Amino acid sequence: MDVVVDDPTGAHVEQLLRDHLADMFATSPAESVHALDGHALSHPDVTFFSASENGSTLGCGALKELSAHDGEIKSMRTTGAARGRGVASVILERILLEARNRGYTSLHLETGPQDFFAPARRLYAKYGFVECEPFGDYTLDPHSVFMSLDLEFSSPART
Repeated sequence: MDVVVDDPTGAHVEQLLRDHLADMFATSPAESVHALDGHALSHPDVTFFSASENGSTLGCGALKELSAHDGEIKSMRTTGAARGRGVASVILERILLEARNRGYTSLHLETGPQDFFAPARRLYAKYGFVECEPFGDYTLDPHSVFMSLDLEFSSPART
């Protein structure tokens, strides 16, 4: 499986991101959806990654720079056909490597409290993320779970 920096507006990830946004709006009120579309993921402070195998896109994720020392994970998504194959772990490990290479000391994310997001919360917890207060421009929201990872005190990979 290859995980590479990619173009979030590319045709090969268009449906993946469209499905991601559709699920976010189906599980959370609009004001609590913080997912980004391909255009927003093209911003210079965002690095977008895709995972593929044998020419098929299996998933994606992004790293957004919040400051010189902090990043945020955005748009983690795996295709339905690729779920349960470790794709999300491989993408997350690539994002963690990039964050460490940039010298970030912490990494944050926002996800949902609904059952739909339970696999994501378990994945992040496996890698050492813990629940935290809202970060950046986020505010308390009953439809959000905020998590962070102290990169200075976490191991590089937890496969």
